[in-house]
Amino acid sequence: MTSSPPQSVLSVVRDAAERLEDARRRHQPCAPVRDLIGAADVGTAYAVQQLGIEARLAQGGSVVGRKIGLTSPAVQAQLGVDQPDFGVLLADMAYDDGAVVPMSRLLQPKVEAEVAFVLDRDLDDGPLDDRQVRHAVGYAVAAVEIVDSRVDDWDITFADTVADNASSGLFVLGARHVSLAQFRPVAACMTLSVNGREVSRGDGKACLGDPLLALGWLARTARELGDPLRAGQVVLSGALGPMVPAAPGDVVSARISGLGGVYFSFSDTTDGGPA
Repeated sequence: MTSSPPQSVLSVVRDAAERLEDARRRHQPCAPVRDLIGAADVGTAYAVQQLGIEARLAQGGSVVGRKIGLTSPAVQAQLGVDQPDFGVLLADMAYDDGAVVPMSRLLQPKVEAEVAFVLDRDLDDGPLDDRQVRHAVGYAVAAVEIVDSRVDDWDITFADTVADNASSGLFVLGARHVSLAQFRPVAACMTLSVNGREVSRGDGKACLGDPLLALGWLARTARELGDPLRAGQVVLSGALGPMVPAAPGDVVSARISGLGGVYFSFSDTTDGGPA
């Protein structure tokens, strides 16, 4: 991912990463890290994210993809930011359609529905233009991302969320796989329901104008940072509408036209281990 920061900021990066990891381990939200890294220092924020991911990998984790965050104007408005970011998806974040998701793994979750892409080609060479990015997609699938924050009360700036792995939590993928020959992401319409009540609505244009444009942005950004997207990886392309809070026992379902639905429930207890 990012190159190592200058020696002068290494201790700051370590302190910020340790604060966030301690919050995850203790299952207790922490203060924002912008007092350590600044509210807008993107490079240092990604260095903190990288250190946190390296710690998870050292504990046995494995990378399965990326998530793009802050692609929807509605979500950007909710968090007071004006640009996308990305985080890393690990294998233990993934749940299948119909799963019961342990609330004990989360601190202050919210849910958002989006288009996920699964790649069947590397995106490490060439122009990474619209045509190449489209042809790298094996299939699309409906997804719900369960975003979460280790920062107390979601009191985040752009740097806070980047450092916190783009406020990643968990994700659930639908069962239906659809090729791009049969599905136009920009034309997708989304509805998200909690306990049978519609709570969010949106469309493909809300995701940077087109979820495929979001994927292209990520492909170019990831290559620039030295960690390009690879065949087999999952990419959560970004919210199609506003995210909404989730509570123990909630039943969540989303439908995305052309992709079908995805459904899961949260356990009814918050007791348990780390987020």
